[in-house]
Amino acid sequence: MTEGLRGYRVQVLGRIPHPGRGFTQGLIADGTAVWESSGGYGTSVLCRYPGGAKAVTEQWSLPDEVFGEGICLMGDRMWQLTWRERVAFRWDLATMTSEQVTYNRDGWGICADDAVVYTSDGSSEIVRRNPGTLQPLDVIQVRAAGWRVRGLNDLAFAAGRIWANIGTTVMIAGIDPATGQVTDVVDAGKASERFVSDGQAIMNGIAPLPAEGEFLLTGKRWRWIRHVRLVPDRHSPSLDRLLSGRSR
Repeated sequence: MTEGLRGYRVQVLGRIPHPGRGFTQGLIADGTAVWESSGGYGTSVLCRYPGGAKAVTEQWSLPDEVFGEGICLMGDRMWQLTWRERVAFRWDLATMTSEQVTYNRDGWGICADDAVVYTSDGSSEIVRRNPGTLQPLDVIQVRAAGWRVRGLNDLAFAAGRIWANIGTTVMIAGIDPATGQVTDVVDAGKASERFVSDGQAIMNGIAPLPAEGEFLLTGKRWRWIRHVRLVPDRHSPSLDRLLSGRSR
């Protein structure tokens, strides 16, 4: 590993069904429940189901003209982004009604710490935003060993780090939100599924669990959601696999 980067592989602790095998854009573990945003024009939904359920138990559809993306819990509200429409849905979890809020940039992933919201748009930048309005506050340039890390997709926040699925890879980056530097590089290949005939069935969906270093991971149209633990591995992963489409 490059100096200053911590390498990990994932240990799969278990797996649960992925109900509906959705086109996963966002994933949240909330106690014993799982929230999922599934994308597609005319098929985008926000859904909730008990962990381990074989079928979606609750589902709320988005308008046909939007493509649902990442989700983020904020107390008794939830943000759900859209891809190119630059509109977010702010869901009231008590009534499961929503209102629309405009924001700049495309929407991919979203997560939050105690003070701000972070969003990705598939580039090497993360935007820090007001948690109530999604108005931009500043931009975080994400780099590893001096190189831009492109393809930042679904986001999660845990242990003081932003964790990001990287594009079409099985790699996950742990990012220091104060500096934008990648501090942790995870090879999640042990949790992946192979779909030779479906190039869109990529890993996307990362949800922190209460236990330190543990997450739920899944992907678009995957059969399973896997419960994983990060295991230190100084020989893995290759920085080259993280830096697809690299540039300074």
